[in-house]
Amino acid sequence: MTESLPAEAYAAALAGLSAMTPARLRLLIAHHGPAEAWSVINGRSTPHPAVAPLLAKRDVIDKFRSSGAERHPALVWDRCVRTNTVVLIIGHSDYPALLAADYAAPSVIFVRGDLSILGHRRAGIIGTRNATEGGRRLAYRLGRELSQAGVVVISGLARGIDGAAHRGVIDGDGVPPVAVVASGPDVPFPSDHARLWAQVIERGALISEHPPGSPPYAEFFPARNRILAALSEALIVVESRAKGGSMITVREAMRRQIDVLAVPGSPLNKAAEGTNQIIADGARPVCDTDDVLVALGLSTKRQGQLVFDPRPIPSEGDQRIFEAFGGDALCLDEIVDRAALSLADVAMALGRLEANGWIVANGGWFEPMGVNTLAIDRLEV
Repeated sequence: MTESLPAEAYAAALAGLSAMTPARLRLLIAHHGPAEAWSVINGRSTPHPAVAPLLAKRDVIDKFRSSGAERHPALVWDRCVRTNTVVLIIGHSDYPALLAADYAAPSVIFVRGDLSILGHRRAGIIGTRNATEGGRRLAYRLGRELSQAGVVVISGLARGIDGAAHRGVIDGDGVPPVAVVASGPDVPFPSDHARLWAQVIERGALISEHPPGSPPYAEFFPARNRILAALSEALIVVESRAKGGSMITVREAMRRQIDVLAVPGSPLNKAAEGTNQIIADGARPVCDTDDVLVALGLSTKRQGQLVFDPRPIPSEGDQRIFEAFGGDALCLDEIVDRAALSLADVAMALGRLEANGWIVANGGWFEPMGVNTLAIDRLEV
């Protein structure tokens, strides 16, 4: 009976719908909760005014409903239970506080393993799938030695640098690893990493924002990279070409004021184009594990489960606009009325607040984004 299903079952089903994105899922759950959101997209409940523009998009609602017919919450929940996948909705006491504080935190995550290890120091290790033998060896050594030094190594379990780093962690028998993946937590990708996935789950933790059974669609990978960055205190790029997934993760880390380090390489090595450019742009070079340990010692703003908000503090005028929301989703006219400012001033302020991650615009509505405790203190809201 669907009436007996927990909220996590509906959240898992929503997360797996075709055309669902992190922003759309956040919008639905924020205004309706999982069970009601499921009812809304199936036309059985009235959508919140901030949600209505999304459901007015015929192509989106058609994809929601057609895929929902094949992914009933009871079926999705059964697979979660069978695969020992824990479903965590943002706001739940077990949802990682350091991730919940991120301005683009996923509304729902799927976890296999033990998330308590996130209380250790944390370093992300990333790089190209087409790594050189030297790059793989260094990633392996960094993973092994960092874990033995008490640092949780976070990576994406991809071929090349990612997989080498986590193999080093497993062989080093130190602090367990954390993986952030772009498919369902029971769908190893690449398939030849199935044993490595199992080892990460057994010893550490594997995190996804997609429910069990989800294929590794190409569009999932860029979104995955923001989670990997948000969980890291420092991000180490071992090898990277000038463009690609690693550079996306670097940008996500820089947006969050996370220290980025890179391994220098020969200018003749295509796999070092990206890392050399990162260093030229000001990142610290990494030649051995001590370089990473020193970097971690320089900053404690993200240590353990401390909440840290990297967004630039709004100016006094922009803060007035932000406070006018009062936690509500508002249209432009309502914001103008509440702030008692001109339309031009409000419009410019909204542009700045959106660019810095304080609000999100959706179909003519503006919504404040996850203000954590530290942000409230800084803003005196």
